[in-house]
Amino acid sequence: MAGVLRIYLALGLEIAHMKISANFSALSKTKWYEYAARFVLGGSVTVIAGILAKRYGPVFGGLFLAFPAIFPASATLVEKHEREKKQRAGIVNTARGGEAAGLDAAGAAIGSVALACFALVIWKLLPAWNVWAVFAAAVAAWLAVAYSLWWTRKKHWAHPE
Repeated sequence: MAGVLRIYLALGLEIAHMKISANFSALSKTKWYEYAARFVLGGSVTVIAGILAKRYGPVFGGLFLAFPAIFPASATLVEKHEREKKQRAGIVNTARGGEAAGLDAAGAAIGSVALACFALVIWKLLPAWNVWAVFAAAVAAWLAVAYSLWWTRKKHWAHPE
């Protein structure tokens, strides 16, 4: 547990140097039917995971909960919004929309892998450890994996030049 805590603290110090911001104006640019599409796709994936869990067991069904449920809808919407923004600015080349969707896909993949690690820690440690200690270890594992993959992508894959 001390090793996990050291990793968590080291990541916390590194994250403290990052500037995190939110752009809430983007919420007003999204149409109601785009939210509905995300809701329907996300709900469908969750229902399918429940059906699979009932038929084949919770371990198998739980694997599908790591699927980024709203990703299919959000990737197309990200691409569409970027393309429309460039067209309004008079820019003909709309490749940036595809690049933005690709970044969204990379984030979804990173999140899925990190969530699978969170689930693995819960699954393996819960029978033997205290619930709160297991939860803390799972959160630390999720944070370490998500940050490590994000950092690796940023340093090694973001600019292949």
